[in-house]
Amino acid sequence: MAFTVDLTAAANRHLQAATTLLDSRRDVAGYLFGIAAECAVKRLMALAGIRLNEAFYQHFPELRTLLRDFMSGRSAKVLARFINDDGFMNNWDIKMRYAPATQVRHEWVERWALQARDVVGAMNAET
Repeated sequence: MAFTVDLTAAANRHLQAATTLLDSRRDVAGYLFGIAAECAVKRLMALAGIRLNEAFYQHFPELRTLLRDFMSGRSAKVLARFINDDGFMNNWDIKMRYAPATQVRHEWVERWALQARDVVGAMNAET
């Protein structure tokens, strides 16, 4: 079955799930904060008119690197605020889904939570 893409709904849904799980399953919450942030970044790309198909299937940190290279000289202020921040979603990696929960540090999850809320909020303000 082919699923319809709704990045706004996906970002909000994953952010809500991550927030719900934050106290009971911090490792899973951390993973979902990253997925929420990725969906929001990809929606901001679309809103900025960036049609970079290979970015749609990338994850942090490669997504951020790809966008930085592509966006140089482009005007996408809201997206650039996140993508050009060296601390944005640092240490988050899609491969963490295979890692033991003990390898997902609490301080990372706290930072990802703030960053995911910030980028999803920016996306919602632009939509």
